[in-house]
Amino acid sequence: MEYKLIIPGRLDGLNKFIGANCSNSCAGNNMKKRNERIVRKAIESCLHGVKIKNPVYMEYIWYERDMRRDLDNISSFGRKVIQDALVGAAVLKGDGWKHVVGFSDRFEMDRENPGLKIIEV
Repeated sequence: MEYKLIIPGRLDGLNKFIGANCSNSCAGNNMKKRNERIVRKAIESCLHGVKIKNPVYMEYIWYERDMRRDLDNISSFGRKVIQDALVGAAVLKGDGWKHVVGFSDRFEMDRENPGLKIIEV
């Protein structure tokens, strides 16, 4: 079975998260929680009531409005936040090796509608 999660807008990048962690002890945690709330809202909209029991392979398609952020900066923190939110919403039982067998990233430009599409197979 295939599931789609659409997250409008951009999540914070890894560089911003690292900077927040260096600024004070709570800033990084607050940033992660804020990004997880964005993802949880998308989960409620796209995957309401879905409980995935089998291991998944996740295809991330990142839509950026420009090429200013490095690809790994976009995806590293984003994947962590998304997978933690999926577990927190009980869509996935966990985000370890038993539950997520792998993932891939693809990056595209969309100046009008930056965001993210995740396909879980």
